[in-house]
Amino acid sequence: MTTRELDLVLYGATGFVGALTAGHLAEHAEPHVRIALAGRSRTKLEALRAELGTAAADWELVEVDATDTAGLRRLAARATAIASTVGPYARHGKELVRACAEEGTHYADLTGEVLFVRWSLDDVATRAAETGARIVHACGFDSIPSDLGVLVTAQRAAQDGEGTLGETTLAVRSMRGGFSGGTIDSGRQQIIAMQGDDAARRTVSDPYGLSPRRSEEPSSERDSGATATLERWTHVDRDTETNHWNGPFIMASFNTRIVRLSNTLANWAYGREFRYREVVDFGSGVLAPVKAGAMAIGLGVVLGGLSFRPTRALLDRILPKPGDGPTAEQRARGRFRLEIRTTTSTGARYVTKVSADYDPGYNGTAIMLGQSALSLALDGDRLPQRAGVLTPATAMGDVLVERLRARGFVFDTSRRSGDGSVAQDG
Repeated sequence: MTTRELDLVLYGATGFVGALTAGHLAEHAEPHVRIALAGRSRTKLEALRAELGTAAADWELVEVDATDTAGLRRLAARATAIASTVGPYARHGKELVRACAEEGTHYADLTGEVLFVRWSLDDVATRAAETGARIVHACGFDSIPSDLGVLVTAQRAAQDGEGTLGETTLAVRSMRGGFSGGTIDSGRQQIIAMQGDDAARRTVSDPYGLSPRRSEEPSSERDSGATATLERWTHVDRDTETNHWNGPFIMASFNTRIVRLSNTLANWAYGREFRYREVVDFGSGVLAPVKAGAMAIGLGVVLGGLSFRPTRALLDRILPKPGDGPTAEQRARGRFRLEIRTTTSTGARYVTKVSADYDPGYNGTAIMLGQSALSLALDGDRLPQRAGVLTPATAMGDVLVERLRARGFVFDTSRRSGDGSVAQDG
């Protein structure tokens, strides 16, 4: 890639999460990094830059709409990397992704839309690989904790000579914070897109629906069918090792597909027998199965309601809207604690703890996107030598783990003994 005028462009900077990401960059990006803020309203961009203070005083402002194909192409040609917070991405993001692929510009976003990632793999992956662009989806709470957490687990097992990963489960141990209105709107739009489209429904329901090598993935009832069953919103089970009750995790249907895509893009480095799911851990108390069941019912009601126009209109009045978000005080109380447990091909068992004291959908996501964008813009020689449509693990891997650890994120892998206790620290 030749030298560009700009190192990094933040597109959609004046939205709620966009402004949080801009604030993170203003505070933590090195002074020499050439950053621009982009969006459809110059007036709002000017107001945001003024709020960011002296660190952003020299940042360029670019007024460009998501439908301006020529303008987005010109913007991509000037930048080493672009980070986008403008969703729903299937509706507003395709032209920017296409521009980046054509111009060899690295790209990161916050999508949680299976159909958008599938479109990207089908329509722009080949061109991005030709131009050297890294198109990296899911660079927020969807799906960096999952994707990088499994990566460091697999690396530790390989380092210990304990083979590849087998049955692997991510459990949400605790989480405090909200899901953004933009995330909810993305889910809403994907549900609408699936209605009357059998191919879209098949893609979304297929546990390996994002694989560019689908014919080489599990297809038997034992593998694909069983995995799909575990991902149903109504599924509740009891972990035989911990005796904790598990309920469905609303982000699992997207996160699991990103993690499986990472395995495929890395030529199944996690293993051919790698099976992955995500759950919410409700503990072992008397009320644990009741809470898990209530979660399953609640999610089923919401998702079912979004599938029908009359109930969708009612839910639209209740659910957060795009651009809405919690106060700074509420965000300051946010946190998440995740735990990934696996058994390897040699029978060794590991646990990886992934956590941060940030609101997962807001402050935490802004940091993850900001650091992903800085990594794509500045760390090129240190990153895995891949191009095309990628995942955080396959595009940035250890380099991004290092960046996030420096911002207070924890990725800690330990080996477990036969009784489940920690045998060795990672």
